[in-house]
Order: sequence, then C-alpha cells, then structure tokens
Amino acid sequence: MTIDVATGITGILQQEGIEWVSTFPVCRVNNALGREGMRLVMMRDDRYAIALADAFSRVTAGRRIGVATVQGGVNAAGIQVAYAGLAQAYEDGSPMLCITDGVPAGASAVSHFDADASLRSVSKWYGYIDRPERVPEFMRRAFTQLRSGRPGPVVIAVPDADATYDETADPYHPVKGWKTGPDPADVEVAVDLLEKAERPLLYVGEGAIYAGASAELVALAELGRLPVINTLKAKGAFPENHPLFVGVRGEQVTRYLVESDLVLAVGSSLSPGRFSHAIPNAPDKTVILCDLDERHMNAAAPMTHAVLGDARFTVAAIAAELGARTGGEGLARDRTGIESEIAAARAEGLAGYAEPMASDERPINPYRVYAELARSLDLRRALVTHDSGNTRDQLSTVFDTPIPRGFLGWGNVSTLGFSLPAAMAAKLAFPDRDCLAVTGEAGVGYMLGNLDVLVREGVGITVVHISNGGFAGYGPGFWGAGHDPYTYVVTGHDRIDMSKVTREIGLAAARV
Repeated sequence: MTIDVATGITGILQQEGIEWVSTFPVCRVNNALGREGMRLVMMRDDRYAIALADAFSRVTAGRRIGVATVQGGVNAAGIQVAYAGLAQAYEDGSPMLCITDGVPAGASAVSHFDADASLRSVSKWYGYIDRPERVPEFMRRAFTQLRSGRPGPVVIAVPDADATYDETADPYHPVKGWKTGPDPADVEVAVDLLEKAERPLLYVGEGAIYAGASAELVALAELGRLPVINTLKAKGAFPENHPLFVGVRGEQVTRYLVESDLVLAVGSSLSPGRFSHAIPNAPDKTVILCDLDERHMNAAAPMTHAVLGDARFTVAAIAAELGARTGGEGLARDRTGIESEIAAARAEGLAGYAEPMASDERPINPYRVYAELARSLDLRRALVTHDSGNTRDQLSTVFDTPIPRGFLGWGNVSTLGFSLPAAMAAKLAFPDRDCLAVTGEAGVGYMLGNLDVLVREGVGITVVHISNGGFAGYGPGFWGAGHDPYTYVVTGHDRIDMSKVTREIGLAAARV
C-alpha cells in the first residue's frame, strides 16, 4: 500500500503507543497527525512544545516517550525557538522525540541557521529522512536510541512529508529497547572495597530513576548500613522518609560527603555542574562509579573503581554479592547507631528552617507555603516540581518525597518556566495525581503566555506562584532606576496582582 511520509510516521507513532503530540502548529507532519486522530496539544510557542514532550519522558522515566513537532525547513524559524528546549533536554538527558521539517535537498535556505549542525549538537541521534522508503528504518533507529543506553533526545528531520512509499515493503514493528548488566568481576571488586570501608556513603543519581532501581537501592543500603544522599534530579529515587536518607541539600549532606571514606555513586555523572554534589578530592577517599555511560568514567571526578551497566542490574548484583558474603546479614555495622546519627544530622541541618516553616509573619514566607503543601498533599499520589532559582533551592532542601518522580528536579540549563509543562506532563501521564508547579517572579513571567493551554486542553494542575520579587535574588537596585521588579512586587505590594491576570485567562486563582 502506498502512503505518504507523514501518514507513515503517524502510523508508527501509534504503533509505539504515542497518544498525543505537543506542537506549535506549523509542521507539515501535523496534517497527517490530525487526520489520523492523533491528539495535538497546541502550546503557545515552539520551546514549550519541546518542553511538554521532554517533561513527559522525564516524569515517566522514559517508559513512555514524549513527542513534539515544530516548524523547520528552509525558514527554520520554529526550530530556532525550539533549540533552547532541545538544549535543556540534551543536557538533562531526557529521551524525547522531536520531529521537524527538514530542508529539502537542493533547496535554498532563507535562514543563516544551520539546522543540521545545530540539531546534531543537542541530540543523542539526528536522522534526516533523505528517501521516503527509509521512514521505517529511521523510526526504528529513533526508538532504539530513545529506549536504549543513556537517555537523550532524538530529532527526526522530514524534508518532504508528502513523498510516498510502499509501507508493505518494510513493515514496522515496535522497538523494545535494550539494557546491559555489569561485569561480575567489577561487582566483586566493588564489594571488596565496600567491606573495607568504615564510613561508606551511597550517592544516588537520576540514572537510578530511569533504571527503576529504587527497591534495589533500599535493599543495598540496608545490607550495607549505608547513609544515602540523592541528587536534585534523583529526588525520590531513594525514599526520603527512610531512616538511612541524609538529604539532597544542606550542611548535613556536605558533612557526609566530606567525612565518608568511600562513595558508591549510582546513575550519576558526578558533575557538580549538573546540580549534583561535588565529591571532595581526598587521597584516602574511595570513589566507585556505577553508570551505563562510559563517558562519565574518570570525567568529572577521579575514580577508584567503576561498574559499567544499567543501574538496577548493577545495584542488584552488588547487593546479591554482599548478601552472599555475609549470609544475608549485611555489613557488621551498628544500624541503629547509624540511623540515630543520620536523624541527628538531619535535624541539625534543617533546624534553621523550622521557624520560617511555622511562621505567621506577613507577607507569608515561602517556607511556610512549602510546609503547608507537604501537609496538604498525599505525597504518594502527587508530583511537585520547581522552577530554576530560589524555588528550586528552597524546595529541594526542605521538601521530602517518598516515591520516585513524586518530585521532579531539573536544571542543567535552568530554562525558566519549565515547571509549567513539567506539571502539565505529569497530569497527562498520571491523571489521578495532584500535580503542582512552584514558580517565582521570573518563572511566572516566562510561563504567562502558555497558561491558557491549561484551559483549552482541560489540564488540571496547580501553579503556586511565590511572589518573591527581585527575579531569582537579583535584589533591589540591580535593574536600574525605574525598572527594578523588586520595587513593584515587594515595595508596591498590590501594584501587580498575578491572580487577577490569571483569572482573566480562565484559571481559578487566589492571592494568599
């Protein structure tokens, strides 16, 4: 049967279980998507179209793939706007699919933007469908990249959506994806080092969430009597109500990193520039990195040993070896004493926040808001996310989550306003959850143009706007006379009431 490229891509997306595509309208593939009954979630700009698909892949830990379509081709205007969103997806390692118009062979571009070179720089894999009959091949390769190895965005460029091919010549079958286990010899060395350590620490990165390794992490931590820290993007990977959990941010986290003689890192690049934790470089500190990307080995931090493989398989193998050596009893360390020490360290590290979290001062302070959110929500059926800047730093310090992706941490590129599509994606993925975006003054300004999407699409989320002034802490006087947002928001009090603006858009809104 002869079909056009756009229809072929649509059918393949449906075979892969894709239920909706986010977009900003001008992409030639969209005609077939709409005609074939695919839901199109229309955002207000191309960057937010990418962000919604990116966030959907994140909140589902890559088990469901977010897809976005944006304008490309000889004009390239849409893909230029989308580029920032793709850059964030690439930096944060999000397995989302972007489909855009490619520049036809021999066509004269009207833009100086080199789409091919630019998109290759922000994608795990870039495919340009040069012949229509290669649609099944390119889509197979795309979903193989999306479901295998280190997560990252994939871009497919379609230069001629109307070209036709025989779909029966190369039938498409959905792609499974593949994972790899660790070398048993590397596992044995890791356990040798773990048995010798006096103050080991388990350091958990986001790769553990993509691997679905939470249960295995708990088993390993309990066998090894291991204090645990999560990175920002790994919040919830290890349950944050567990007595072995130290924290994500704060003085107690720094203390355990400094005082540990062995750090067992799982699913992290160890790069402090990615909102991870810098591991102090001490000659007597043993560092074991367990990760599936060999590019992280001996990159951001020197290592003593590495175990290459999927985080769940690796952690399970280390736990099994440790259990076998100790008769299932685990390391001979005083678990009760370790848990008491962690509780005391957490209490000391968070002591400074107790007063503001209970304060009745006016205007209400952000920490009181976060305390009320924690009390009001069922944390096992909620997803909370932040924006970049103050709300990220404050929330990740004091807001604990007991489940993976009960909190979505992010921020390598720190694209303001991302909390809105993040919460939207969570609601689309988990309709029964309460999904909240916590944003500040600058973040709400970025998302303002896209708030009407919630009304049009009927996506019921909560946006908590912390009217903190100063745009991420760039305080009074930074902007110059007459332009300082701090003056209008804080000193002027009611001169800007964002709840009135959002009510006019169609949202329920209140000023607290």
